[in-house]
Amino acid sequence: MKREGYSLLNRSDFLTVLAAVGTATAIGSVIQLPRRTLLSVQENILQGRYSYQFPEDSYVASTCLQCPAGCGIAARIVSGRIVKIEGNPLHPINLGSICPKAHYGLQIVYDPDRIKGPMVRVGERGSKFREASWGEVLGLVASRLKELRDSGMPERFVWLDGRVRGNMGDLISRFTTIFGTPNRIGHSSICSDGSVIAHYLMQGVKHYLGYDWRNTNYMLLFGAGFLEAWRPTVRLLRTYGHVRQERPVRAKIVVVEVRMSTTALKADEWVKVKPGTDGALALGIAHVIIRDKLYDREFVEKYTVGFEEFSELVMSRYPPEWASKITGVPIETIERIAREFALTKPAIAAGQRGAMMQPNGVYNYMAIHALNALVGSLGKKGGVIVQKPPPFAAWPPLELDDVAKNGLKNIRIDLAGTEKYPFAKNVYQQVPESILSEDPYPIEVLMLYYTNPLLSSPNPKTWRKALEKVPFIVSTSPFMDETTQEYADVILPDHTYLERWMDDVIYPSLGYPVASIRQPVINPLYNTANTGDILLELARLIGGKVAEAFPWRSFKEVIMFRWRGIWESGRGRVGPKPVSGMASFDEFWSNVLKYGFWYDPPYRFEDYSHEFQTKSGKFELLSRTLETKLTELAKKKAEKEGLTYEEAYEKILTQLRISARGIEVLLPHYEPPRFVGDEKEYPMILITYKTVMHAEGRGTNVPWALAAYAPYARWGWKNWVEIHPEKAAELGIKTGDIVIVESVNGRLETRAVVRETSSPGVAAMPFGIGRSAYGRWASKTGTNVNEILAEERDYLSGSAGFFSTRVRVYKVVGS
Repeated sequence: MKREGYSLLNRSDFLTVLAAVGTATAIGSVIQLPRRTLLSVQENILQGRYSYQFPEDSYVASTCLQCPAGCGIAARIVSGRIVKIEGNPLHPINLGSICPKAHYGLQIVYDPDRIKGPMVRVGERGSKFREASWGEVLGLVASRLKELRDSGMPERFVWLDGRVRGNMGDLISRFTTIFGTPNRIGHSSICSDGSVIAHYLMQGVKHYLGYDWRNTNYMLLFGAGFLEAWRPTVRLLRTYGHVRQERPVRAKIVVVEVRMSTTALKADEWVKVKPGTDGALALGIAHVIIRDKLYDREFVEKYTVGFEEFSELVMSRYPPEWASKITGVPIETIERIAREFALTKPAIAAGQRGAMMQPNGVYNYMAIHALNALVGSLGKKGGVIVQKPPPFAAWPPLELDDVAKNGLKNIRIDLAGTEKYPFAKNVYQQVPESILSEDPYPIEVLMLYYTNPLLSSPNPKTWRKALEKVPFIVSTSPFMDETTQEYADVILPDHTYLERWMDDVIYPSLGYPVASIRQPVINPLYNTANTGDILLELARLIGGKVAEAFPWRSFKEVIMFRWRGIWESGRGRVGPKPVSGMASFDEFWSNVLKYGFWYDPPYRFEDYSHEFQTKSGKFELLSRTLETKLTELAKKKAEKEGLTYEEAYEKILTQLRISARGIEVLLPHYEPPRFVGDEKEYPMILITYKTVMHAEGRGTNVPWALAAYAPYARWGWKNWVEIHPEKAAELGIKTGDIVIVESVNGRLETRAVVRETSSPGVAAMPFGIGRSAYGRWASKTGTNVNEILAEERDYLSGSAGFFSTRVRVYKVVGS
């Protein structure tokens, strides 16, 4: 079977490769090697010494999209159908391994409940759809968009997206910019923006950071599902095995967590902490490190700003006794961990949603990240690193017409970057509030891409009210999700990720740049279309400067245009082959399709001009970036409202819910967490979390995923709530009982799992399982936990506080 557009090798050559690596066996991945040889194999692959190739008629190289890691995959094709998904043994991020999510990509493609072609709503919202042609639906959407531009109101178009990868993000931004709307709004504020903004305030890098986990000796993890929910999952799983069993020096793993996660169970130590107090623990640890002079004096003096001020604050305000009282962690534990962390180099302090998606998330994470500066782990081997991007070709400059220029002068509907959320990239959960108030302006057209606010956002009730007000809603979902089913007027169904052209850039991890291709491994099963191609066609239909901005005939051409920059750079390798040896772009591209990725190792450690991108060129314990912005906001407010500068500055801090004053505002410090609900009426704090089967909600109509969602719950097809044994005994609840979980925002019914949390006052529920739509299996999995969340947000970053809801739990009579 020779497939057009793919350059593959035959099966006999593939078997020769297997023989060449000696003990390799084809079990669970294209090539599976004995544990003790993995490190040397990785080094050889990165140096181009091995040249595995995929056999004709069997495998097509592509890239997984079950999470943002960007793992290389090889899809086995038999008679035009995908029969198995395996790991690409050459790809540096996963080296042939894949996680359970990648395996069940098969059931995403062959889901019987997929939307099979474009559709138009018939009657009122919530009623039925009819089939339509692509010409009809694209004409309908283009006419609505053109009306906004013709009336001089392009800002009333909102593009809302979720998991956007590779050059698709830039294509969307190019479309919304040339159209004239500032409202391309992503989902990052309901993901992990607390860390991103903390990195920006201290390091000048407005992105996630990478970690050289394989070479570290001490991992101090705050609120992070390292083994089940962090990214890149496969690399972290492999790293765990490497640092525990493959090295002569075994790394120590300490997990600060509010529930008994998989990571907490597998760690050397689980430190039980009260919700929202991770920053307090980090500050107590910093106190011991500074007090005992265990910090890296040379690094601190040479590469940091504000150590004296930070040291004075920490020594005067945050001793271990104080930290113990706030967090519930024993004093002796804080003292010991501080000494271990400082003396077991290289060491990494890092966190995820449990620490940062809190109303005090940015300051929590600043305190955690400060520990890396104290022990000199920034930019070092075995430490924290800044991911480098691929050298893509530059986009052609945009020529904006007056409609676009005027539209872009408007503030965003999510108020990101304004006085309300000064450092926010996106404020997803502000969108429905602005739609309802029509402030700063009404919204006429909403397009949804890879996002489902009725599932993913806290308090979906607000979204439902807002969506009722939007006159025209377009969904690009391949599945009938909650938002599409209830509110879409037109559906432009996308391909699944195994049927479309797309590219990817790895999640920050390895440090050196890696770009991967996502090519169709089979022809599309239904009458669906790549949303990248849809954007190009909409631009042509709108015409004028919008059409001129997109000279490409397809999204595949867009990707090839951007990747030409990699070839022209002459850097790195495609699989095992050096780019410098490829005489033409056609030769380069054929190799990209064959091997599935380009990469340019190694990472250059201790390049501090790259690591520290602040104006000072140093790591800022005292954030000059924060100081500059607050000063700017206060001056504007003083002028606008007739206040003194001091009055305006005070008002800004109050609006941002910052309790600190003076220079403390600019330093990592403790801000108390905020919770919704009276503690007497709602005595427990509800925590939500992701399991290893979570794929941004896409796994909930997959039987393989549901059956294995959480073995300890014993019924993977329904959601549950975890209750501490002491609290369960007090309430007369046992595992399997039907219970009610109630907050100020409502109540849901689920089953109880008696399982340890950090204290009897903490309950935990999984996110992603509990649906009212999305297919025959997903719709029977219970109630979405977000339905009862009452969000408190971090106003510096705009991040949602997913862990700020108080609840009460009680047994259903007769259960």
